Amino acid sequence: MTAAGAAPRCLGWRAFGALAAALARLPQGAMLAFGAAAATLLGPLLRARWRVARVNLALCFPGDDATRREARLRQHRRALFVAALELMRAWFGPSRALAGLVDIEGIEHLRAAQARGQGVLLLTGHLMHTELAVRFLAEALGAPVGGVVRRYRRHPCLERLLDGARRARLGPTVDKFDARGMVRLLRDGGRLAYSADQDFRHGHVFAPFFGVPAATYAGAPQLVRAGRACVRFLAMARGADGRYRLTVSDPGLDALLDDEEAFAARYMQVLEGAVRAAPAQYLWVHRRFKTRPPGEATPYGRA
Repeated sequence: MTAAGAAPRCLGWRAFGALAAALARLPQGAMLAFGAAAATLLGPLLRARWRVARVNLALCFPGDDATRREARLRQHRRALFVAALELMRAWFGPSRALAGLVDIEGIEHLRAAQARGQGVLLLTGHLMHTELAVRFLAEALGAPVGGVVRRYRRHPCLERLLDGARRARLGPTVDKFDARGMVRLLRDGGRLAYSADQDFRHGHVFAPFFGVPAATYAGAPQLVRAGRACVRFLAMARGADGRYRLTVSDPGLDALLDDEEAFAARYMQVLEGAVRAAPAQYLWVHRRFKTRPPGEATPYGRA
């Protein structure tokens, strides 16, 4: 289809982009209030996701009683809707909307690698503010920070909108199945953020996450070796005052590149620490424990 023929089909996504850009300009307090209201109004539409979150919270916080677990779920529901607005801010917000909102620790790790011409694999997880953290880093460094993303090939208008926004304000994007593209970016001295904690059915090892064996990507050490890169860990959480604390740290993974299981175990240990620091701000609606060791059934049933 020609560009002219495709244009009318994208009008809806263009309107969404305009709305997202407007929301991305909201003052921080207004954005948080808007997200809380949306959670109240729209939360009932995601009952299936809340069931998944309840299973995850029960597995990861077995000492909680039912009252405490429901309180965690309410906090997570609100954080999830706020996170949707924070994504819009990461993709479409002007720099002035980000000014004064973040404290960054450990950026010297990235500057040192940049001075060496060495790439950095910024391992992180499905902490809700990862893309906003990447935006903050790119602005602080004055250099792009790439990301491993999921492509929306069935929705080309959405893909064009999001990829354009990411490339303009964060950095280059690499499909999550494009290992060669990741290696090229790292060999060129780039920085690549990767949330590699999704449930991996293939090419995984089992590593404990909150004491529960979780299928974890086994290929990260190979990416780092092939890309002649180093590994740092990226985390960010929003405080009660609405400000963010972003940390880049050395998790000691460079010494574990020859041991996939030890690497995965340490990765999950570091991620768990970041999640415990702000439990509501992790993506509990993801079926993290769907793939099980042989003989174990999925904890999510048929849902």
